[in-house]
Amino acid sequence: MQVYLDNAATTPLDPEVIKVMTETMQDHFGNPSSIHAHGRRARTVVEKARKTIASLLKASPSEIFFTSGGTEADNMAIVRSITDLGITHAITSPLEHHAVLHTLEDLAQRSIIQLDFVRVDKRGHVDLDHLRNLLSQNPRTFVSLMHANNEIGTLTDIYTVSEICQEFNAIFHSDTVQTMGHYEHDLSTLHVDFLTGAAHKFHGPKGVGFIYINGKNKIRPLIYGGAQERNMRGGTENVYGIVGLAKALELCYQNMEAHRAYIQDLKDYMCTELQKNIPEITFNGDITSEGSLYTVLNVSLPCAEIADMLLFSLDIAGISASGGSACSSGSQIGSHVLQALGSDPEKPSVRFSFCKYNTKEEIDFVVKKLKEICEDRG
Repeated sequence: MQVYLDNAATTPLDPEVIKVMTETMQDHFGNPSSIHAHGRRARTVVEKARKTIASLLKASPSEIFFTSGGTEADNMAIVRSITDLGITHAITSPLEHHAVLHTLEDLAQRSIIQLDFVRVDKRGHVDLDHLRNLLSQNPRTFVSLMHANNEIGTLTDIYTVSEICQEFNAIFHSDTVQTMGHYEHDLSTLHVDFLTGAAHKFHGPKGVGFIYINGKNKIRPLIYGGAQERNMRGGTENVYGIVGLAKALELCYQNMEAHRAYIQDLKDYMCTELQKNIPEITFNGDITSEGSLYTVLNVSLPCAEIADMLLFSLDIAGISASGGSACSSGSQIGSHVLQALGSDPEKPSVRFSFCKYNTKEEIDFVVKKLKEICEDRG
């Protein structure tokens, strides 16, 4: 059996997405910047996709800009906010994706901003009182906090964060790459300045994403070139990728509650089975349904001897997952997230992440193999 439980890294394409992308490749190959008929047809499908995404998010189409993915979108939000909106101070958490952390750290190292880190608890929840305190000391601050952590799944209440940011006139950016397509994002009620997504996290294609820029914020492009994306992002649009992104998000919104219930049940089932079969196993982050992204489960195993071989052993058994320990092991750099949480550096950790295509039979297989690996090497 081959089991794919690395959906937080990328998801398989939905067949309906493949269909619409294939049709677009065949029928709309023109450059959307060209003024002839072929170009106009390509432009039409791009703008239709933009309207679809804006409608789902309850935003204006003029606030949606297509990018190559979440990393570019995060960089655009951070760099251009700080350079164009008069920002001298930024706040983030030590658990953010490196697309956010490394960008902010580079700006801080070059003395462009002062950078502060908000405290997090052992389950990865942001200390909102500390955030408020940091904001009270620094006017005109840029705040970047992700909706759900990509390694441990812990959720941040971005609605409350947005209210706090409003109170202190701060610019708020949220990386929603892991939650886009899994939760509804209502931008008519969520007061966020920048929000980012990537298609391949919700059964769309790799290499395409988007950034929402609140209409009140006026920033310059990150990538210069042509006049694409209303002069906000140079480069010929990835037409079939954009169409695939919109179709994937549309499908997610159509079936969100059913898929959420199904995947949450898989996650809960795996938690129970792991505890039955490997009693000393521990979970990283918040695993409650209220406080955690239902597609992600991060565990630490009691058998230190298998740390260097865990993912390799799982791969040999036909199981795809992601991992990392809280410390460096040989040439492998440990997880900055687990380090920040104070996880036991001796315990090997693995992230299992689920999607609508996984089954309980697959979970049973994974638990059985994981138990065997621990017993053989532990």
